[in-house]
Amino acid sequence: MKRSNKKRSGTFPDEFSNRLSSVFGASRVGGVLATLIEKPTTFRWNPLKGLSRSDVADGLRGLGFHLRPVPWYPDAWILENKSKRDLVENELYTDGHIYVQSLASMVPPLVLDPKPGERVLDLTAAPGSKTSQIAALMRQEGELVANDNNKPRFFKLKHNLEHLGVLREAPGWRVELRLEHGTKLCQEYPAYFDKILLDAPCSAEARFIAADPKTYGFWKERKIKEMAYKQRQLLFAAWSALKPGGTLVYSTCTFAPEENECQISRLLERHKKDASLLDISLSGHGLKRGPVTTIWKEKSLHPDIQQCFRVEPAKEIEGFFMAKLQKQNDTTEE
Repeated sequence: MKRSNKKRSGTFPDEFSNRLSSVFGASRVGGVLATLIEKPTTFRWNPLKGLSRSDVADGLRGLGFHLRPVPWYPDAWILENKSKRDLVENELYTDGHIYVQSLASMVPPLVLDPKPGERVLDLTAAPGSKTSQIAALMRQEGELVANDNNKPRFFKLKHNLEHLGVLREAPGWRVELRLEHGTKLCQEYPAYFDKILLDAPCSAEARFIAADPKTYGFWKERKIKEMAYKQRQLLFAAWSALKPGGTLVYSTCTFAPEENECQISRLLERHKKDASLLDISLSGHGLKRGPVTTIWKEKSLHPDIQQCFRVEPAKEIEGFFMAKLQKQNDTTEE
């Protein structure tokens, strides 16, 4: 009798657990699997609506919310009592002064570090969590292009940016929302942007929840290959839209090296003369650095790949992969 390849280890497919073992090491895979649970409600202050951070925190505490500060991001809190529903039904939320967002999702805009006056592209922007955070970091000065190619998600992006005050007119502030395939949009902006965030569509392995099989029921290695092809197209397109001296942050919420380290290694090999990795130093701020894969399926990756950053998953934060790339002034390809 033929054995099924859907044999399970605990609640997840054996293939998934085995791949995690290759990424994190056999002795640590159990601990990583234990983090695949429902995360606490986390949220951040939105400075674009006028209230100060302290006014928001004091207002919530006055309503009986217990807040724990996030050590690496003073604008964010972990909700320690009450429910997410309680939070989103109060006026500070409905008026746009706070925004519910996973902790891991807050990290890539901080790594991108957009500045007032810069030209910034969020290439796969919906539902707008990172886009609105980028706008706040830019203090609504400069140019921000936010794109998504999925129509329902695009309108969610538009709604959130309107609700959070990102689309409000301000001197020296330009926001453009686009509903395009990312590769097509980038063709319109050759070597244009100072900063680009590509939070790539992915297999979302770090968001699996053991108690909720629908979060991982779709998982197959074939899915990883499909996502890797889309990511490669978007990454190379984004690179073409980045100006010399500019910075691109690539991120995913998955563990698969094909969607992470292998993508970055391929770009570094293809663009030997104009691409370099910048080190991401976040560990000192309370984020634990997980292992970066340097060899995958017997293939050695680019030697600089260690400068990527994998957020070690924990019970309050999902695993997240990030690479920060800079385009050098010499844009001649090999």
